[in-house]
Parts: sequence; C-alpha cells; structure tokens
Amino acid sequence: MRQAQLIKATLTVIDRVGLAEASLAVIAKEAGVSTGIVSHYFGDKNGLLDACMRQILADLYLAVERQRRQAPDTPEAQLRAIIDGNFDISQIDAPVLKTWLVFWTNSLHQHNLQRLQTINDRRLWSNLTAQFARVMPREQARAAGSCMAALIDGLWLRMTLAPQPMADGLERARSICYQNLALWLQPAQNMH
Repeated sequence: MRQAQLIKATLTVIDRVGLAEASLAVIAKEAGVSTGIVSHYFGDKNGLLDACMRQILADLYLAVERQRRQAPDTPEAQLRAIIDGNFDISQIDAPVLKTWLVFWTNSLHQHNLQRLQTINDRRLWSNLTAQFARVMPREQARAAGSCMAALIDGLWLRMTLAPQPMADGLERARSICYQNLALWLQPAQNMH
C-alpha cells in the first residue's frame, strides 16, 4: 500500500515539476510521509522512477492482454487489440505521459531503465510480428512488426509532447495505426 502511494506521489510530482526538481523531499511531502520512508522503499529518485515505470509497464501489459482476450482470434483483430491496448485510456493520464517521456530520456543513460525499455520494445515487436506472421512470410512480418511498433512509439511521443493530450488524440492515433495496418494486410488478404 505504501509503495503504491509513493509511486502515485512520484507520478504527480514528475507531472508538476519534472524529474530534475522531483526530489525525495518533494515526493515525500506529496505522499505525506517522511523522506526516510521514501529512501527505505526505493533508495533514491532513480529507484522511484524504476518503480513507477514497472507499474506503468504492468498496466500497459494488462491493457493489451485485456484487449486481446476480448478480440476474436484472427490476425487483424489481434493486431487491432494490440494497438488498442497500447492506446488504452489508462495510459493517457498526464502524469503517466510525462513519466514515459522522462523514462525514455533516462533509459539512454541508466542500465536498469534501458533494460525495461528493451523488454517493452521486444514485447511489442514480438506480439505484432507473431500476428503478422499468421498472414505473411516471416521476413515481411518482421518488417511489418517493426513499422507498426515505430508508428505506435512515434504517435505516443507526439501525444506526450502535445500541450493538452486528450482522449480524441487516442482515437486519431488508433485510426492512423488502423490505416497502416490495412496497408500491410491488404496484399496478404489478396493472396488468400
């Protein structure tokens, strides 16, 4: 319970002042606990960012899995479900968006965050590629998976940098991904 409270406080503080100004003291004050409690659970600010991203990535994984369970087991439906899970409403809360941006930046310099980013990248690419491979040759499926993963990441970056991310931004992002998906699937459907 305490860890969840501290993660929420960290997300709020990162949203409000950015990571550079998000000291343990400021986060502790936001959570209504002592700085010692924060240090006890997470060690330092990097430990807090790691814990925040693990929670955000777990939420993302659950959103994708929920969408996939609800979708028919066809390649197109599963690919749409992966897209929908990546643009789930749970992921557009301003503190979550800003923490993603902080995470991406810091993953360039911190091994533990880089590892989390690599796991997330591989999971997305693997899930996309596996579904594309159901309807096209393996190399083409790998290219389609890479393209769609890059498109999802790029759209996320644009949404994160937008002055006011809104739910309609999610619809636009999904629509762009669906259009790209149709371009990849059309030749495969013509073959069958």
